[in-house]
Amino acid sequence: MKRIWAPWRIKYILEPKNNHECFICHIKKEKKDKENLILFRGKNALVLINKYPYIAGHLMVAPNKHTSNLENLDKETGKEMWELTTKAVKVLKQAIKPEGFNIGINLGAVSGAGLKTHVHIHIVPRWTGDTNFMAILSETRVISQALEETYETLFEFIDVFKE
Repeated sequence: MKRIWAPWRIKYILEPKNNHECFICHIKKEKKDKENLILFRGKNALVLINKYPYIAGHLMVAPNKHTSNLENLDKETGKEMWELTTKAVKVLKQAIKPEGFNIGINLGAVSGAGLKTHVHIHIVPRWTGDTNFMAILSETRVISQALEETYETLFEFIDVFKE
């Protein structure tokens, strides 16, 4: 039997689950951006690295306002979220050079949303051949880089978000 080691996952497995508070709202209040993988805080939204990514470089853009519905966001927030999504693509292109992207929003549990209560945009970098049998046969994803390394790599391009 072959094994794939993912020691960084034990932190998630063992950490207490706070089912009463949205994790985005929680980390936003903590002001521990590097530890919580928050790359950038805008006026109305923030950019963070997904702690449980589909692939290295998987980012999320979330509004500061806690809501599960797009229609509850004001125009200024919606505009900023899209601008941050565009800048996140630019950062990823410069930092890790993907060949393409999947960008999307999952609204509600039926759509596959892991976090149903706080709307957010996923930015998933893609490369030719990055999909393989692991996800299909064993419900396992192979992530090629530690989250902390991904943070450091992307943080070098933080000025793009300030433009």
